[in-house]
Order: sequence, then structure tokens, then C-alpha cells
Amino acid sequence: MWVFLHRKRFGKNNVILSDIRKPADNVFYSGPFIYADILDYKNLREIVVNNRITWLFHYSALLSAVGEANVPLARAVNITGLHNVLDIAAEHNLRLFVPSTIGAFGPTSPRNPTPDLCIQRPRTIYGVSKVHAELMGEYYHYRYGLDFRCLRYPGIISADSQPGGGTTDYAVQIFHDAMKTGKFQCYLKPDTRLPMMYIDDCLKATLEVMEAPAEALSMRTYNISAMSFVPEELVQEVQKHVPELQVTYKVDEVRQAIADSWPMNFDDRNARRDWGWKHDYDLPELVTTMFSFLGSDSRIAQIN
Repeated sequence: MWVFLHRKRFGKNNVILSDIRKPADNVFYSGPFIYADILDYKNLREIVVNNRITWLFHYSALLSAVGEANVPLARAVNITGLHNVLDIAAEHNLRLFVPSTIGAFGPTSPRNPTPDLCIQRPRTIYGVSKVHAELMGEYYHYRYGLDFRCLRYPGIISADSQPGGGTTDYAVQIFHDAMKTGKFQCYLKPDTRLPMMYIDDCLKATLEVMEAPAEALSMRTYNISAMSFVPEELVQEVQKHVPELQVTYKVDEVRQAIADSWPMNFDDRNARRDWGWKHDYDLPELVTTMFSFLGSDSRIAQIN
């Protein structure tokens, strides 16, 4: 998780985590934690002023599938919450990071590869809110001098957290199901290609772009990528570790439509040129690492 990486780098008392719910004990007791509601502007300002905040990482958002199920809440959290953060960051001269996503592109965007600058017409409230965030952050940078920095994440795969309602979460769920039941049902078609990234690469990229000198950045929002695969390719790699894994496909039309409107590959050459982005994990390393964290040895031994 990013909070551990940042606390290791900057000191545990110098990184404050906030949320509307208490995190797991290992996170809660690892350093400062403050209750914060992204929609409570006054409280956010108090937190920034009272704790002498200089960098702000804004991760509050409803993801793609969850957002479609509750558009009013997604609009409030993803857009009104962003406005609160932008105003506070500009007022207090903060360096602000806001993540974007493959969902910021749409069916009319070039998909293979997708460049940093192209047509963006997403068809989810999540995607629309992220395009809004990119443009508003860039506007605040040029209008008010805000040091806004943004990365478009691909699908992020992590052993630390359960799937959270995203369209790419099948690539996390397969590992948990392989461990627990040996059976996995995929909600996307087996040939649905999407860009993906292991969490360690995601954290590394975020820290690198935040530490990059401002003069090295030729833009405020960058694509970053590591690998691109289809469910069938992931299944084949997982079955090298759990050969008895049984896989079926039951397509979720909502998520499939979302995936079909997203990039198949990211063009991230600008990030690699401007601030030296370079990923460490390809698909084989990703799968091996995931099983290592989830304790695959015990599962494989049980099967055997």
C-alpha cells in the first residue's frame, strides 16, 4: 500500500492517511490517521492548515461499475470532492496528485495504442469525472500556478486488497478464487485486452512523478503502462501455478461494454522520456509475486 511506501521514504509521522472509515489495524497503527470527508470543505481546510500539509494525494473516487450503480454519489464524490481539493491545494500552494485512469478514454479514442493526447469521450460517470479532473487540474496549473500532477493508471493488481468494483478487478479476483476454491468465473470475454500493472510499479510511478523536477514535466497528465493481456492469457499463466484451476466465462454486459470502450494498450513514451518511467513487472513476474503473497504453496500442496 502506498502509505507504507511513503512513510518509509518520508518518515511515518510525516505522512497522514485519511478516510471516512477506519482502516485495518496494521494501517491504522502505522502512523497518523485522520477522519476526513472529501465533501466537507471546511474540515479539509482545517486538516491542511493544522498539519502543515505540503503534498496532497487525492484518491477518493467511486470506480467504474460502482459508479454506474450510483451516479449521484459518484458525481458528488468524484467531481464535487475534486473541486474541494483543487481549491484548497491552490489556496495553500500544495503539490497535488490526482490519479486518472484508462476509463478516461472512450469508444472513439484510439485503442491500440492510446496516446497521451487524443479524443476522450468516456461513457461512464467514472470516466467523465476523471477527464474533468485532468482538465480542471491543468486549468488550475495554468490559471493559478497549482503544481498539479496526474497519472492515468491502467488496471492495478494487488494482493493487499479485495476487488473493489472496477472493470479490471477480474485480474485480482482470479488469484483469490484460485486459492480458495480452485474455480473462477470471469465476467469479461476471454479475448478482452486491457493494460494492467502490478501495484509496486504503480506506487513507484506515483512517487517518481511527484518527485520529478517541475521543469522536466512537459505535461500535467501522463499515461503509464507495464503490460497488456487478455483474460485467457492470465488464466494460462495462473494455471502454471494452479493447474487444476477451472475457469468459466459469464459475460457481464455492463462491464464488457465498459472494457470494450477502453484502451487495449497505453502509449507511455512521454513518461519514459520526461521523468524516466520504467516498469519492473511483466505478466510472469506479476503472477509469481501474487501467489507468493497469497500463500500459493499451501494451496498447491492441498491440491496435490
